[in-house]
Parts: sequence; C-alpha cells; structure tokens
Amino acid sequence: MNSTVSFFYFLSFLTILSAVMVVVSRNPIHSVLYLILAFFTLSGHYILLNAQFLAAVNIIVYAGAIMVLFLFVIMFLNMKQDNEEAKTNIAKIAATIVGGTVFVILFGAYRKSAIPAFNPENFDSQVGMIENLGHILFREYLLPFELASILLLVAMVGAVMLGKREIGERHF
Repeated sequence: MNSTVSFFYFLSFLTILSAVMVVVSRNPIHSVLYLILAFFTLSGHYILLNAQFLAAVNIIVYAGAIMVLFLFVIMFLNMKQDNEEAKTNIAKIAATIVGGTVFVILFGAYRKSAIPAFNPENFDSQVGMIENLGHILFREYLLPFELASILLLVAMVGAVMLGKREIGERHF
C-alpha cells in the first residue's frame, strides 16, 4: 500500500473519531478541543489534495479565530446548571430522526458519486493554488461568498449582543 494512501486512511480515521468525540463529549471545552483536532486533520486532507492555501486558511481561521470565539462563548454561558433535565424524550427522538435522515442522505449521495480514475496526462498540479481559487470564488461563487460574509457579520453582532448583558437580564 502506498504511504499516501495509508496516511489518507489514518487522517480519515482520526477525523471521524474526533468529530464523533465532539458530539459525544459532555464537557464543552473537550468538545472544542476535539473540534480543533478535526480542523487540523481536515487541513491534512487539503494538503493531500494539493490545496495548500485552503489548508493554511483552515488552520488560521477555523482552528485559530473561530475556536477562540467558541471558547469565549462557552465561558460566557452559565454551565453550572444541570442541563440533562431540559432534554425531554421528544427532543431525543427528534434528534435521532434528524441524525438518521442526514445519515441516509449522505449515504445516498455517496452511493451516487463516482470517483474518476487517476489519469496522469490530465493531472493539473495548480488546481488548489490561490490564483485558481480566486478566479472560481469571485466569478462562479460570488453570491454565496457575499452571503457567507453577511452571515459572519450577523454572527459577530450576535456574539457581541450575548456578551453584553445588562444588569438584571435573564441568562440564556
């Protein structure tokens, strides 16, 4: 077996394991740490796909800035209350149905997808580089890019509003 293929399988196993631990972990700080590990392993996948710029941006933006924001939000929340009482059986059943539906959709998409065979004559080593990414991002995906920037702006305003509480306000 090729070393690249074995490294891919190792990264895939580590990514899936850390993503499952994000969901299963009861401590929110541990969940954030597992999410950081998942982001680093996804950056390893980007490097294997010859997208070095995306790997660097993923580490800087997601594993750096977004995780610091998540940690601040967790510190703002009042975690001393026992939240297990709030989870009713209906919420657990609904979560199971939604999770099962997402799994079925992803499995169906996986079955329909076809992975083309590697052809060395058609290989382009510049696929994941910055110039090609910029052309695709600002020509074909301009509207989703701008909508994502508006969504991030709304999220920042929401984080500021959650962090700025008046005296006597109820905690969420």
